[in-house]
Amino acid sequence: MVNHFGVEKHERQSQFLSNSFQRGLAHWNRERLAPQFPMEDWQATLERDTRMLRLEGGFLEELRDEIRAEAARAPTDPDGLIAWFENLRHVGPGQGDTLFPWLAEQASRDELRWFFEQEAAGEAGFDDLVAYTQVKLPTAAKLELARNYWDEMGRGNARGMHGPMLDTLVETLAVHPVIENTVWESLALANAMTGMATGRRFAWHSIGALGVIELTAPGRSAMVAQGLRRIGLSDKERRYFDLHAVLDVKHSADWNREALRPLVAEDPGRATAIAEGALMRLTCGARCFDRYRSELWG
Repeated sequence: MVNHFGVEKHERQSQFLSNSFQRGLAHWNRERLAPQFPMEDWQATLERDTRMLRLEGGFLEELRDEIRAEAARAPTDPDGLIAWFENLRHVGPGQGDTLFPWLAEQASRDELRWFFEQEAAGEAGFDDLVAYTQVKLPTAAKLELARNYWDEMGRGNARGMHGPMLDTLVETLAVHPVIENTVWESLALANAMTGMATGRRFAWHSIGALGVIELTAPGRSAMVAQGLRRIGLSDKERRYFDLHAVLDVKHSADWNREALRPLVAEDPGRATAIAEGALMRLTCGARCFDRYRSELWG
């Protein structure tokens, strides 16, 4: 089999690429990241968390193995890395997928509802991922992530927060995004993003993964917004996708200039980790698109 870059790879059975594993990991992530009180059986919880962290680590390392050779080809100087990174918009896994023109031009309301339900259930929360990732980063990158987070927070205005915009669309489309109804590929994407953001040994990977979302999301968001407009949703109801079709273009340029460039200039060794994170995120996304097409067109 040939991968998205034309490089031969070998499919193999994986304990991690399954409904049972990804649902279990998603439930664990939801529970462990929720605000809590001290508990009597905290030792038992700690033992469970240690076991789950090992499993999460195995999942992330398997994703790395898939893309490690391609990521190793990424330049390690700032200019070269930025050029390589920005070219992922055109050549990265999942880019130009035929799913999105179809969503824009042909999908029925129920088909768009199913797609959005999968996306909403697999949403890891970009704001929270940025907040976890920025811990102890060098100043320039930390400030850029702070600016990005502030935009996600509506710049202090609850009506401008991106998360509630997504919740509004959930209500409008009357979907019920729950882990049990979500395909494992969507859960795997959210689980991978969460693992990279919360595990400090993957901090540079998370920078790459978050940055490639900003890079590649605008075109897809615009096509989803087009589909929602076609089935009659108002400007207010489509706002989440309309906003990301425009705002993420600026976010991507800022991220690459203010976060990626200074990080790699300070330590070229970070470039490969950033490239790996970007390719891990795009590979998970490509799996989602393949599964969505299979479900919607199959």
